[in-house]
Amino acid sequence: MRNALPICGALVGGVVGYYGFVVLLDYGFYALALPGGLLGLVSGIVRVRSRIVPVVCAVLAIAAGLFAEHRTAPFVADGGFGYFLVHVTDLGPLTLVQIGAGGLIGFWVPFRRRIRNRADA
Repeated sequence: MRNALPICGALVGGVVGYYGFVVLLDYGFYALALPGGLLGLVSGIVRVRSRIVPVVCAVLAIAAGLFAEHRTAPFVADGGFGYFLVHVTDLGPLTLVQIGAGGLIGFWVPFRRRIRNRADA
């Protein structure tokens, strides 16, 4: 039950990050790390002792980045999400790096808060 609040916050951060990514993309900025980054930042607001929260947030952050890329730039051959996931390695290196950076932020912020919480005890 203690893990529900940071996970719910992570989902809210991911949704806000997705819409922020879409708005910035309209202005010409490619901020694909934003959905995963905001997901991690919002989930890191709440201190938890669980080791599962950072891992779940990292997976959700990578999923948010993949979802954002698929929604804004699907493959021409097939616009389906399944096809996108199978051919994710065909994405450009900058795209993959930004999705990975969002996943890293999504993991590190809650993990860092977990370490600090352990030091306080």
